[in-house]
Amino acid sequence: MKFSTDRESLLSALQLVAGVVERRQTLPVLSNVLVVAGDGKLELTGTDLEVEIVARVQGIHVDSDGSSTIPARKWLDICKSLPEGSDISIQQEGEQVEIVSGRSRFKLSTLPASEFPNVEGGQNVDGFKVSRGNLKGMIEKVAFSMAHQDVRYYLNGMLIEHTSEHLRMVATDGHRLAMVTTSHDGGDVAETSQSILPRKGVMELSRLLDDSDNEVEISIGANHFRLVSEEMEFTSKLVDGKFPDYQKVVPQGGDKFILSNRQNLKAAFSRASILSNEKYRGVRIQLSQDLLRITANNPEQEQAEEEVGLDYSGGELEIGFNVSYLIDAMNALSGEDVRVTLSDSNSSALVENPQDETTKYVVMPMRL
Repeated sequence: MKFSTDRESLLSALQLVAGVVERRQTLPVLSNVLVVAGDGKLELTGTDLEVEIVARVQGIHVDSDGSSTIPARKWLDICKSLPEGSDISIQQEGEQVEIVSGRSRFKLSTLPASEFPNVEGGQNVDGFKVSRGNLKGMIEKVAFSMAHQDVRYYLNGMLIEHTSEHLRMVATDGHRLAMVTTSHDGGDVAETSQSILPRKGVMELSRLLDDSDNEVEISIGANHFRLVSEEMEFTSKLVDGKFPDYQKVVPQGGDKFILSNRQNLKAAFSRASILSNEKYRGVRIQLSQDLLRITANNPEQEQAEEEVGLDYSGGELEIGFNVSYLIDAMNALSGEDVRVTLSDSNSSALVENPQDETTKYVVMPMRL
């Protein structure tokens, strides 16, 4: 194997795949990137057996076809350290690969390409196209609500629901829920498709996407999720489990509505949170005619109190919430205003933009 290319093309491809490669691996070959050169193009593959990313570099000069695996982090660090605009030549020499650029020369140990595993895709059940920007925006609106290392493993990921009319993403950690829906011409889909993308897959996918309108192809099988574009291919195993019925969690029929400027209300919650209990993050909310009072206490007997004038006429109510969950929801929303819908002191709050009902956040109350 021998090929040459410019630093920028190689570096961008390496940065795509290196994110999924763990520094400490049970299998040494998983710390490497699979390199396949031939037909004037280069394919780089990184995997941790759960997520696999393939990056493609077109228009390289290939002197001899071949494949090998090269240590990902060292190769990436070498490319980063070289001057901009450099040309890089790479040649396999026995069990080592030689990297040459100008007067710089590096030799790295390799492992055979035959030892490199691949994530089995399986048969596709559902497929559709969506713009990169739309997909990235949807992920960013819900990803923060995913559970982290919860024993209910199906919560450690994000639900992707696809029908002939909409694409929906839902995440919950059992204390809050985030849901975003976009209208979507999904073609002739016979029934609703639901799959759970694991946490690492969600975070890697968000990293790979940009805000452009370029479309990517999504295919979802019984146990895998795959995204394909011109320059890359992303594959992730799916979580084998059933996601909770999120429709039952979204509050219905709330009769108390808080309408406020989103930034003003968020700032009031942020100030009150300074003196909340660092572990439980609880704040007490007291509602009366056109007034919201927020109070926070901590074990040091310190107290914060904020009063916010707003549009409210639903009767007096006192309820407790984790203030971090409310702030996260308001950070993720767009638009100037925010509406919080409540029923009573034991019911969840529904947080949304009154002008855009495609995004909803549910926050469960807490006892203080």
